[in-house]
Amino acid sequence: MSHFLPETDAVLTAARGLALAHAGTIEVNGSPLYLRARDADPARTVALVSGGGSGHEPLHTGLLGRGGLDAVCPGEVFASPHNRQIYEASAAAAKSGGVLHIVKNYTGDVINFQIAAERLRHDGIPVATVLIDDDLATDSAESATGRRGTAATVVVEKLLGAAADRGATLEELAELGRRIVGHSRSIAVAARAQTSPTTLKPAFELDEGTLDYGVGIHGERGTRTIARPATGDLVRRMTDDLLDALPEGPDEVLALVNGLGATTELELNAIAVLLNDELTARGLRPVLVVPGTFTAALDMAGFSLTLTRLEEGWAELWTAPTRTPLVLPRPSLTPESPAAPVPTPASTPAAAPREGGDRALLDRYALTVTQVRDNLTKLDQLVGDGDFGDNLAGGVRRAVKLADETGLDGTAALAEAFLNDVGGTSGPLFGLLFQHLATASPADGGAPTVAALAEAAAAGHAAIHRVGGAVPGDCTLVDALAPAAESLAAARDADAPEAPLTEAAQAAIRGALATASLRPRRGRASYVGDHALGVPDPGALAVALLFMALADIHEPATAPRLPAPGHITVI
Repeated sequence: MSHFLPETDAVLTAARGLALAHAGTIEVNGSPLYLRARDADPARTVALVSGGGSGHEPLHTGLLGRGGLDAVCPGEVFASPHNRQIYEASAAAAKSGGVLHIVKNYTGDVINFQIAAERLRHDGIPVATVLIDDDLATDSAESATGRRGTAATVVVEKLLGAAADRGATLEELAELGRRIVGHSRSIAVAARAQTSPTTLKPAFELDEGTLDYGVGIHGERGTRTIARPATGDLVRRMTDDLLDALPEGPDEVLALVNGLGATTELELNAIAVLLNDELTARGLRPVLVVPGTFTAALDMAGFSLTLTRLEEGWAELWTAPTRTPLVLPRPSLTPESPAAPVPTPASTPAAAPREGGDRALLDRYALTVTQVRDNLTKLDQLVGDGDFGDNLAGGVRRAVKLADETGLDGTAALAEAFLNDVGGTSGPLFGLLFQHLATASPADGGAPTVAALAEAAAAGHAAIHRVGGAVPGDCTLVDALAPAAESLAAARDADAPEAPLTEAAQAAIRGALATASLRPRRGRASYVGDHALGVPDPGALAVALLFMALADIHEPATAPRLPAPGHITVI
């Protein structure tokens, strides 16, 4: 099956695990397999039964219990449950008012639920069906099967669960379910396919910088592959498509931000704010904005957005209490807008940016970092947590913006940005280095002297050592900074150095590359031990890039050069 699932009876074993974690509220029937809630609300007269292929957890089993479903029939991974499962689960859960089947619109699910319904009617058990077809990616007049059923299933099951606990009849629940489905649309995207349970490899490949638009929850390819836009632009596009397809209705909406299995809570929460802002800007009122993983596609890296226009009373059904494994977010019905950034005091009117070497250094370093960001990230993924490239590039972008807005010198802007705004370990350490290098910049914007740079580099090195304790050989940024500072000091003491900045840059490069042979003794790379051998330290490379940029500005004829951006491997 998958990486850590049992080789046999994986779905049954997982069902038993859920019941073990929720003893007393969930029971498992092994043959045929279904799960049943043991704690129904006494006011309920109709049983709610759902199910589908496994791999979508926490759907449907996460909504099993009071305020949710009475029984769930899990099929094998991405496969419909058998009609016998559905029939026996429904017969066991049936109440005086009958059974309501909640079915996602997939051929296997529809056929097996229909057969089970026929068998139940033959036994004299009243049964009705709500068919969920919310996926606008498959909304085509040329398709006989119609839209797929996806994450709106969560909305339907939650609202119907609350209504059933209020004593709604079979006819009332069926009509309510159909109205909720009619008011709901979803769209999903993915940047990486799910892992195939048989090959243990991605089910399909996506080129770097692309994503699939309109993927399905069974790992189906999207309706088209697009160049990957910025996340805000992607959410805007998805919102536009949803609203174009969503039938007219009330302006109050429920917005579900659903992870497809490998998308983090951090990402989903951020996307929820972007979606909230897009809806508000269009004059809609997102009464409920709900981020989380509710309908997965195994471990697909992607997310879906679902919008449901809310009729009167539906929001209260969402916030009604439950006793289910999945604890759904219950936001206020009148939420305040997400916290806006705290305004900062007005800045001093921006001075005209200086055009001396210091600003040129910032611009050159910014260009270089942009070119190698992804490579630094890949190196950091091998020895750390993979955030170094983004942190460095983000800090440099802040510095450029700061210099543009306030007229700060380039290295002064770098110092302020990295000391104040860049987190982690390396950000503030680079801030200390930039702070000292800024002292070498002449007031007239001219080129810094070798003596001033030597003193500044030595002071930066000393400050970083005082704070972090690193020395050459520890496999940190100091392994590039120390030889560069020593080279500048030697050039300062020489009578007529020919290219002191070039020599300092070359010393930094040698020091950075030499870290590949070191076993890290400090920093996050020290946690991976020998796994770091062969990988140059990203922080040391970033220091080398800084001195290369410095040499390129002031000694362009001799300065070390970066290869073309498409051919950068290390530096």
